[in-house]
Amino acid sequence: MSESSEIPAVLAGPLLRRLEPTRIVFWLVASRPLQAELELSCADITATIKRTVVPIGRHAFVHLLDISLDSPLPSDEQIDYDLTLDTQGIAQYASHLLYPGAQRASFVLRSHLEHLLHGSCRKPHHPAADGLLCADRWLLENPEPSQRPALLMMSGDQVYADDVAGPMLRAIHGLIERLGLFGEHLQGAVVDDSAALYQHPASYYHRADLLPALESNETLRERFFGGARKPIFTSSNADNHLVTFAEVMAMYLLVWSPVPWTLLKVQMPQGLNTERQARYRQEQQLIDTFAKGLGDVARVLAHVPSLMIFDDHDITDDWNLSAQWEETAYGHPFSKRIIGNALLGYLLCQGWGNNPDAFTELLEHCQAFSHSADADGYLDTPLQDALIDEVLRFQGWQFVLPSSPALLVLDTRTRRWRSESNFNKPSGLLDWEALSELQQALLDHPSAIIVSPAPIFGVKLIETVQRVFSWLGYPLLVDAENWMAHRGAAQVILNIFRHSRTPGHYVILSGDVHYSFVYEVLIRHRRRAPHLWQITSSGIKNQFPKRLLDTFDRLNRWLYSPRSPLNWFTKRRQMEVIPRTPSHSKAGERLWNSAGLGQVFFNPQGQPARIYQLNADGSEATEFPPRVADLREI
Repeated sequence: MSESSEIPAVLAGPLLRRLEPTRIVFWLVASRPLQAELELSCADITATIKRTVVPIGRHAFVHLLDISLDSPLPSDEQIDYDLTLDTQGIAQYASHLLYPGAQRASFVLRSHLEHLLHGSCRKPHHPAADGLLCADRWLLENPEPSQRPALLMMSGDQVYADDVAGPMLRAIHGLIERLGLFGEHLQGAVVDDSAALYQHPASYYHRADLLPALESNETLRERFFGGARKPIFTSSNADNHLVTFAEVMAMYLLVWSPVPWTLLKVQMPQGLNTERQARYRQEQQLIDTFAKGLGDVARVLAHVPSLMIFDDHDITDDWNLSAQWEETAYGHPFSKRIIGNALLGYLLCQGWGNNPDAFTELLEHCQAFSHSADADGYLDTPLQDALIDEVLRFQGWQFVLPSSPALLVLDTRTRRWRSESNFNKPSGLLDWEALSELQQALLDHPSAIIVSPAPIFGVKLIETVQRVFSWLGYPLLVDAENWMAHRGAAQVILNIFRHSRTPGHYVILSGDVHYSFVYEVLIRHRRRAPHLWQITSSGIKNQFPKRLLDTFDRLNRWLYSPRSPLNWFTKRRQMEVIPRTPSHSKAGERLWNSAGLGQVFFNPQGQPARIYQLNADGSEATEFPPRVADLREI
């Protein structure tokens, strides 16, 4: 029996990505190149499949299927489909994707964005339940086509490349070996190649020792924060930071599909001390629970179109936080490779499915790179470095869905407005050119949905704490990333909202912060001002420390009450920000701390009619109803 005969044909997917009247986009990974055909329940529609296959190992091939239809799909009704691969249907190669009693998978193309799900921050080893399971429960309990969400919008940290549990890293290495994922040569590290990295004593829980660090004589930091060596990678949990392209791709397989887990028998690595062994066992329980839910997660992703945009943890914590960070990280070959590998993984597993037309040339170069592996399974180093340079220069990650209302998804990571006065200060989340493009895209729309990974209107007290640390020169210590941290970017984005030709109704979907809240925003002294709603849902599988968030919530309500003079020191003083109180609030809390998914229902004018947080723990959904009281917060 050959080595590959025991490996299932389909390892992950299919994931339903972009869905339009005459276009369907699927993503999947198979153990060999497969021919695909699409069967639809609606008659008289012919599908033409453009198939792009990118090998990532001896037994692993990413399949990107861009399907054009000769007639538009019917709207607002269930369409059953079967994506046959080498003549086998979904019922044969991925029966876990089908709901009880169904012979085929299905989707609903909504004529308007009347209902969507959104969220961010899905960390496999966080103790909270997986919020994506909320979507599966919704589909089970609400099978009618009219109840199907138009899409699932994931706004960042779909994977945590910089924060990986020991058992997950062990599974990644087992899958690399099982599938023969390609290796690579490394520069600027204490190991020469990927094989040496996987076998190194520091590979588990000590990867910070392998990551590049720079000598620093910052005596103040040394005195108060311990140590003069400043790592480039600042995640407090970087012990198992992913490094290689193979590690990144294996991670995607393991967080989106139950199939790869069936190929593994993961055991604790040797050489761990007593403390690390205890941590490993604790993490193993969390990872086991996470993996058990992956069949239901994969089922959702086969039935609801999903769109995605990166935030920092998809690549690394603090990614492009400041000009100084960029100079340091991209000036070292090892750190640049780590960032580039994560971005390549994002391109193949997330970015392409959002907007295939934007990645035609990049995808051709990815194919050339992936075909460069030698007889030993090692990728060509010059080609890899050149491809990484190209993806780091790329400026087409943002995208627009021509829906009603229009959906504009922002790239707030790679087009930043760097501080000119101090390279150590946080950069603006969008530079002038990107903000100008955003304004042009918004012109003359009656309403629009903007997806910003980080909230545009944050919690004032938390933003103040971030600003103080940035002023002291330590933005990396508090993740000082918010729209108001950079004067230029803050002023421009607020001016866009005030522009007379931009939409009358904005909805801003955001995440990142690990708690959920809803703000209504009005412009002062404008009778016919635009009406904004910011809806923040975070995290899918992550939460803010409860006691600390409760403290911030109470202090913020006290220090920034409607009559507080502190409000006039904020950049948004010309705006009236009205927080909504969650339905399960016990003492007036505005911030809801529960893993899950955001759920928004829109009226025909593009205004949010109902806003919920679906709680991952299975408790009743939390509603954010409109406020009745006259209390206003600036």
